[in-house]
Amino acid sequence: MSTSSHPPYRINIKRGRQVPGASGAADFLRSNDKISPLLPMVQRLVSLQKDCLAILPPMFAACEIMQLAEGQLILAAPNAAVATKLKQQCPKLQVSLQERGWQINAIRIKVQVRRVVEKAAPAKQIALPDKALQAFDTLENTLEDTPQNADLRAALARLLRHHGQRG
Repeated sequence: MSTSSHPPYRINIKRGRQVPGASGAADFLRSNDKISPLLPMVQRLVSLQKDCLAILPPMFAACEIMQLAEGQLILAAPNAAVATKLKQQCPKLQVSLQERGWQINAIRIKVQVRRVVEKAAPAKQIALPDKALQAFDTLENTLEDTPQNADLRAALARLLRHHGQRG
């Protein structure tokens, strides 16, 4: 390796200079005439969201800032229970935000239930060892053929079919 080449993982950090491609999305947003005026407001709300998360207990991580206008902060809570508990935190939150330089005169809370599509839980795949399957097979074959044992024998037969011990 020659002395003039750089190691492959060299990091060059200079203040005020951005790495090419690192802020592609931000550059795109700044270059868009309709979106670029919104960026300062978005950055302000992101900063306010971070401050709220730092002040509030972790249970309020699902709460989001909806709006900040004329000194009134509107927060979204995912359900009524969280909204009720968040309402109890409002005085502390307001004082703490004011100490951090935010001019908040009032805080309102709105319940914003998000429609969450839950993924179907994957079917449990239990692999029984061969020894266990053999024991179930032996049990099914040695059980007396009586009406009281009929359901148990049927269940054992289904279990063995399911696990490939029977056709």
